[in-house]
Amino acid sequence: MRTSGHDQIDAYSPLREGAVVDVGGDSDRVTADVVVVGSGMGGSTLAWALRDRDVDVLVVERGRFLPREVENSQAAEMFLMGRYKTAEPWFDGSNGEPFQPGVYYWVGGNTKFYGGSLPRFRVTDFEETQHYDGISPKWPFSYADLEPFYAEAERLYQVHGIDGEDPTEPPRSSPYPLPPLPHEPTIERFASSLRQQGLHPFHTPNGMNLTTQEHRRQSTASDGTPSQTDHKSEAENRALRPALESERVRLLTEAKVTRLLTDAKGTRIVAAEAEFRGRTIRITANQFVVSAGAVNTAALLLRSADEWNPDGLGNSSGLLGRNYMVHNSTFFMGVNPFHTNTTAWQKTLGINDWYVAGPNNEYPLGNLQMLGKLQAAHVKGARPWAPLWALKAVVDRSLDIYLTTEDLPTRNNRVRIDGDRIIVDWTPNNTAPHSELVRRVSTAVRKAGYPIILTERMGIATNSHMCGTAVAGTDPAASVLDPHCRSHDVDNLWVVDGSFFPSSAALNPALTIAANALRVAPHIASAAV
Repeated sequence: MRTSGHDQIDAYSPLREGAVVDVGGDSDRVTADVVVVGSGMGGSTLAWALRDRDVDVLVVERGRFLPREVENSQAAEMFLMGRYKTAEPWFDGSNGEPFQPGVYYWVGGNTKFYGGSLPRFRVTDFEETQHYDGISPKWPFSYADLEPFYAEAERLYQVHGIDGEDPTEPPRSSPYPLPPLPHEPTIERFASSLRQQGLHPFHTPNGMNLTTQEHRRQSTASDGTPSQTDHKSEAENRALRPALESERVRLLTEAKVTRLLTDAKGTRIVAAEAEFRGRTIRITANQFVVSAGAVNTAALLLRSADEWNPDGLGNSSGLLGRNYMVHNSTFFMGVNPFHTNTTAWQKTLGINDWYVAGPNNEYPLGNLQMLGKLQAAHVKGARPWAPLWALKAVVDRSLDIYLTTEDLPTRNNRVRIDGDRIIVDWTPNNTAPHSELVRRVSTAVRKAGYPIILTERMGIATNSHMCGTAVAGTDPAASVLDPHCRSHDVDNLWVVDGSFFPSSAALNPALTIAANALRVAPHIASAAV
């Protein structure tokens, strides 16, 4: 398959024969050296990193390949018809009510639906930081330790960007692989106003290969929907499919791993059980890597409790499932009734002026990034009483922004299980800085010519940035994983999704998950031989 920065294809190239495992006939066993549960950003990047090493890798995905079809780019199909939603309901621990989580079970995971935002975390995100509501803890490795892998991940995911515009930008060993996407006229006027107000808007790092205005129009809805083209860098097209070109990497789809089984001492996994097309199969390996997302990873390890691990696999610290974080976030619209926003791809601008503490804010406030251009279908769920024609009149005249503030890890924010049910206990914290961020952005947007401000605070179902449920650290009593994301308790168990994050930062986590998978890949490969 072609993966250069500006190649565009309408359909994926065929996979290598044998790349997708067929567990047919009477067979109920599959074996490999390394089993990777989940094909999202962490799992697919890890498979890519292991493709040339002397280990046999099996990626196990509960979903199927998402079809490429005209409906991919139709927001109404996604947000009104629920065309691609696959997740079962989870339950709010505060009231027992079910909710539909923002997760998707397809090959490539949630990256099939993300907006391609791929920023690095800042240096301070890896350090102990005082916030309004408490301490954001130090990570067991530094930004400098991860920096070479950030650079490699940016090359793999073809990130567009430019250094020097954002005062919080961390040190880099190499430039962005591709130039930044230019702002379209409405966004450029917004950026000019922000600069006149003394702020520092920058071209946000992203994995959208949009080299023409037609490409932008094709991708208008791609922040939240799949891409019908190859414009968007996501886990399937940039990492998994290239990995599957290697004879060493295979993929098993439609296989939901339900339990990990340990040996007679409970310190080593011997097999994974999975539901596969109505029957149970057994997957054996030397090393097991879980990358199912912070909630499903925790749920799997909790369901794998046995007599040696009665509170869940790898849970001697009692922290498995705890410290669940999803960001404080707000969808924000500035509306000018007299100006139509014709921007095709809007997600090109960010602001981090209040990201770290400074003279103008005692505590960190968070990040501003543009959303892909909203359509009426995007906002119907938030305003179900409003007719679509009225919503269209609003979104045709709006600037669309996403605001995030760091939430802090706490034991009481957690993932639990009750049989097959997943229960999420989540009470927002560190909310005062988020309210201040919304206030400051409101002022800036009004000064830029958008007098009407509409906001929607995101709740428990907005969890695309989930992390923290299997935190990494040096002390086995205060963490689930070691600094290389290996279980303190089970020597062949690893976790490479956002579960390992000790803190959430206030930026999109995808690039950090990918960089970390590249960082720990050599350790997994060494353990597997």
